[in-house]
Amino acid sequence: MDDPHCSQVGQAGRATCYGSLSEEAIDTPQPGSSALDQKSTANVFSDGSTQIDFVLVWETLPWELSGQQDSHENRGLQEGSATIHKTWRKKFLDNLHAAGIHMEKHTACMEKKVVHYLLLSTPWSVLCYYAEELRLRVPLQALPRQTSNWSASVLQKLGIPNLMAQEVPNLPLDYYTCPFKANKLCWFLGSNQQDTFFSMTQRHQILHEILATTQYGHSREREVGVDQLLSKNVFTAAFPLHEVRHPRTTPRPASPVPTAVCPRRAPTNCSWRSWLPAAPGRKYWDSWGKWSKYQPLDHICKYFGEKVAFYFAWLGFYTGWLLPAAVVGMVVFITGIFLMFSDVPSQEICESAEQYWMWGCSSICPPSDLGQQNMIAMVVMFLVSVILYQAVLAIFLSSSGYFCFVASASRIASITGSVVNLIFILVLSKIYISLAHFLTKWEMHRTRTKYEDAFTFKVFIFQFVTFYSSPIYVAFFKGKFVGYPGNHMSFLGVRNEECIPGGCFTELAQELLVIMVGKQIINNVQEVAIPKLKCWWHKHKLLSTQKTRKEAEQPPWVMNHQLLVFEGLFDEYLEMVLQFGFITIFVAACPLAPLFALLNNWVEIRLDAQKFICDYRRPVAERAQGIGIWFSILEAIAHLAVTSNAFLIAFTSDFLPRMYYEYVHDSSLRGYVNFALAYAPWDFVLQSNTTCRYRAFRDRDSNLTLTYWQLLAVRLGFVIVFEHVVFFIGRVIAWLVPDIPESVEVKVKREQYLAKEALAENKVLLERQETRSKASIMDQAAGRDWETEQLASS
Repeated sequence: MDDPHCSQVGQAGRATCYGSLSEEAIDTPQPGSSALDQKSTANVFSDGSTQIDFVLVWETLPWELSGQQDSHENRGLQEGSATIHKTWRKKFLDNLHAAGIHMEKHTACMEKKVVHYLLLSTPWSVLCYYAEELRLRVPLQALPRQTSNWSASVLQKLGIPNLMAQEVPNLPLDYYTCPFKANKLCWFLGSNQQDTFFSMTQRHQILHEILATTQYGHSREREVGVDQLLSKNVFTAAFPLHEVRHPRTTPRPASPVPTAVCPRRAPTNCSWRSWLPAAPGRKYWDSWGKWSKYQPLDHICKYFGEKVAFYFAWLGFYTGWLLPAAVVGMVVFITGIFLMFSDVPSQEICESAEQYWMWGCSSICPPSDLGQQNMIAMVVMFLVSVILYQAVLAIFLSSSGYFCFVASASRIASITGSVVNLIFILVLSKIYISLAHFLTKWEMHRTRTKYEDAFTFKVFIFQFVTFYSSPIYVAFFKGKFVGYPGNHMSFLGVRNEECIPGGCFTELAQELLVIMVGKQIINNVQEVAIPKLKCWWHKHKLLSTQKTRKEAEQPPWVMNHQLLVFEGLFDEYLEMVLQFGFITIFVAACPLAPLFALLNNWVEIRLDAQKFICDYRRPVAERAQGIGIWFSILEAIAHLAVTSNAFLIAFTSDFLPRMYYEYVHDSSLRGYVNFALAYAPWDFVLQSNTTCRYRAFRDRDSNLTLTYWQLLAVRLGFVIVFEHVVFFIGRVIAWLVPDIPESVEVKVKREQYLAKEALAENKVLLERQETRSKASIMDQAAGRDWETEQLASS
């Protein structure tokens, strides 16, 4: 071998390189080691050809520091823990070795620790066995990829240039596939090319399955799998590598590829990934200049797997449909502003403020212009505290004696209450996730999918109550239980809140904007700053003591280790689903909500793309058939939104009272204010010597009038008709638009036919190659010390 720091270990007739690289070999180029330097920048073993499928990392103390502890007791505890970890790690790696996994070990000696990198590669025979076990789909026949979507088709039919289209090079081929069968290998495309037959994502899936099912202790105690070893700090990391195509060793393809993932910056962790051959680079995906272009979903699916691709496909689809909603919302908002100046009831209020002196209010002109589970108990407690805060602050400001405070007391209390509520929401959100993890683990679900669904449902319920409790209170409860002059209602000794003079619609829109937009701004700042800070700190801990080799010359396993752990798509889905709730459940009160959501999502797509390319380690590709339980949650929100908006329009807004007045009394709405306001009861007037008006349909004896009951019937009828019409239209659209397009059905039938033709003979399962000398392999592995092997000689 060219590498003087590697030792030879024979395995099944194949010479494979194992051992460790010293600190000098990693950090300081040795004379005459140019070949080694070039190999270290590619995702291969030191032999230059064996592919790296996975990397295991663990840390140990150097021998000169292993006895330097604070006390004898602490030293004993740490030595005992290290011994247990070493025993588990040795058995785990011996079992991997016995299973046929090829290994190569490198070490990096720092000032205060030794970092061990174990490179893993899966041989062909093991790949075939597990591919059949996992029913991985492999290609039978290639077919031309037809890149089309609904928007492109519509624009083409209309003869409008498609400004969202972009040409991305190296478009992956599409295939007819079927589950892999080893005894039918000759039927599959590329079966004579063992190195490239299985894709890198499939190799990652296979080795991850092996790592997840390999024992490190007693099977009765469920001591199985690398995930438990990671949680117990036996290993510090386990990850596949991002793909690298180094310009000095691999020529560029004929078609252009992304060449600048992080241009115009100082060298960063992602600069070496500018040669991603499968994933779209900065030029085509996460570039801010591509905000209006289609995402390269085929590349995303090939590189990151179906689960990640489904997220970005759904996010792009959702964002695309926000555009017409945002346009409609803008039109409604602008129209409302122009109509405000000619609104007769508003003019009547502003011109006759003395006549319409309202109960508990000093001025109503400016606001009226704008108007046209135990954890759950904790949420309610915080909501009540915010309500009490607003009420007490309004009383304090009203009695302050300052005109500007007195006139705007309700509005100031409402705005500051919304900010306080947002702070409560952000704090409680962190608590919910930890609690949901604990409860879901306690339930002991049988499959990962059921665990994820149960966890997702719990967190969403918690977050739903937290985020939407305040807007729901404003929309449907605030101002509805205040009583009337001389008989006001109170809660905990504090008078119940009234809506601001312009109505609860204005306050609801304000609440939505503060919570939704404030949350989006905070989340975007966190998504930009926190990953960068975490990457810098993780890299600083690893490389702060010594850094003699340039970053671009570091081995890829070292550079990947400096990246952040990919923790799943839960947070991304949760953020978008909560946003979907804001813009649908309360859209009648805030037509600008879709516009703010659209602007946020244009930024969100690029931020998420940058995180996946520059900040995260490459995730193990997961197969998926959709977005999971999130689809059911979205459906539930959509149904809830129909009912919510029906009640908002009927009971919170003045839409139906105005329509009633136009039809019964005056189409010009003159006198509507007098119609909508009741006089204070006689008893109150005699006791207080004050006459005032208040919003209600009551007579001077405080009895509900006939108009109240007629309007109630109209409101309930509107809710029923509105819901039935919207749900009927939804059913018609669902009937007209098939769940599976006809072209896809044809492809599925063609694929089923080819699979049946290829696998028609009697199927014989491939037995695991236990004829191999497993005992001899175990004997070889049993004598190896994975912690110190070759370390002294290096």
